Amino acid sequence: MNQTSPTTSWLDTLRAFTHPRVLTMLFLGISAGTPILLIFSSLSLWLREAGIDRSAVTYFSWAALGYSFKFVWAPLVDQLPIPFLTKIMGRRRAWLLASQLMIISAITAMAFIDPAVDTLNTMAWAAVFLGFSSATQDIVIDAYRIESADSDLQALMSSSYIAGYRIGMLLAGAGALFLANYFGSTMDNYNYQAWQWAYLSMTCVMLTGLITTLIISEPSETKRTAIDKQSNHLGFVLLFILSVSGFISCFYYSSNYAQISTNFLSTLFANAQLAAFIIELCRLSIALTAAGIIAKLVIYSGAVQQQAFEQSYIYPIKDFFQRFGWSLAWLLLALIGLYRISDILLGVISNVFYQDLGFSKPEIASVVKSFGLLMTITGGFLGGLLTVKFGVMRILFVGALLSALTNLLFMALAHTGYNMMMLTIVISADNLSAGLASAAFIAFLSSLTNISFTAVQYAIFSSLMTLLPKILGGYSGTVVEAVGYSQFFLITAISGIPVLFLIVWAGKNFHIKHSE
Repeated sequence: MNQTSPTTSWLDTLRAFTHPRVLTMLFLGISAGTPILLIFSSLSLWLREAGIDRSAVTYFSWAALGYSFKFVWAPLVDQLPIPFLTKIMGRRRAWLLASQLMIISAITAMAFIDPAVDTLNTMAWAAVFLGFSSATQDIVIDAYRIESADSDLQALMSSSYIAGYRIGMLLAGAGALFLANYFGSTMDNYNYQAWQWAYLSMTCVMLTGLITTLIISEPSETKRTAIDKQSNHLGFVLLFILSVSGFISCFYYSSNYAQISTNFLSTLFANAQLAAFIIELCRLSIALTAAGIIAKLVIYSGAVQQQAFEQSYIYPIKDFFQRFGWSLAWLLLALIGLYRISDILLGVISNVFYQDLGFSKPEIASVVKSFGLLMTITGGFLGGLLTVKFGVMRILFVGALLSALTNLLFMALAHTGYNMMMLTIVISADNLSAGLASAAFIAFLSSLTNISFTAVQYAIFSSLMTLLPKILGGYSGTVVEAVGYSQFFLITAISGIPVLFLIVWAGKNFHIKHSE
């Protein structure tokens, strides 16, 4: 398996963590990690306390699919200027500030919606807007990280970013739970105002990233192909709006037909879960096709020049396949798409699982705070150090193996039931393996990126990383209701086995290097 030669001492590696760019990623990581749990676990608990069914709760994880489709608008973020802001702050910082302001607006909107009274569609739209805004911020942070330092610092910057990301997740997860409980909301006594203040408090956490954006400097200009004409700016915005509108319209207007088809297939297959999965997969395929057709029509109309479209969307993909060749490129894409499948599938329903076992919000939050955060930061920094010393592919394998094995601990917890010691062990092991695996994986993705197409290529990689797991994760509540928690956790562990073979296969053919 390919590895990098250890060229620096442990002391030199540790010193590199004090580099300004590495520290910057810590604070931007907090800004990036805060929104995601406000869509996933914290929102799940809020909805459960409001009396929403578990299957409907896990469907809300699809609101975060913006993370998986962010490659669609990554070219806009990469190349389109924001009036006034881009001239004053620079290309990356302007988009950082804009996305952070959108995140604050989305969290505020969610805080003023009571899911027990208001329609769930309203909360869903607010959650989708939060997912879109947060995914946009991720596009810019990833590009900023890769462009602001050489490849030698990427593993350590990834570790620092993961540490900050997990701190943000802690504040939005454990912090929100503590606040909601403190203000008086429980499973037996739901209090909307408690959750409202908890979410409004999270907007204050986002000030960390906003202040960091105002302080840091813009990375040096990199090689890129820019869209310079104002007409193309407007054309690309039109292309994006119409394509997304077509995508959403397909889902909206097909809902009644989908329900009828699901009922028919449920009777035919005698399996409601399989029927629902097939129908939703068909809806997704049709919506994507419709969006593609609309995009072609906009291009044919002349609103967007064919060459500009190819420079933004086709060239980054073509460059990737040219650099690695078809066989290796598809192997790497398969590895990217499956690497986090066991982790994400479990994560969607983990907090609901803890609550179903009888753990209170303060108990869940206290264990995450005292052990989970420490183990995640430890895992992230350990992953960065080991990646520098022993190579990306080896630590990638270790991280994938640990992630699959720790899922088996959730089976043990399901059999044990309410047990604080067991909960502590499970969360600690899970977060340690997740931190280590993420540090190596981010360094791996960065090594695949050509700096000429930073934002677009990394957005494609990170979108692919979460697409399949998040689509399947939306059915986790339905699967749990059908087979139970223990069998579900076994399935998530087994799903990580093919990843190990892909890493070994890729390690024999792929040599880490930074593309110039």
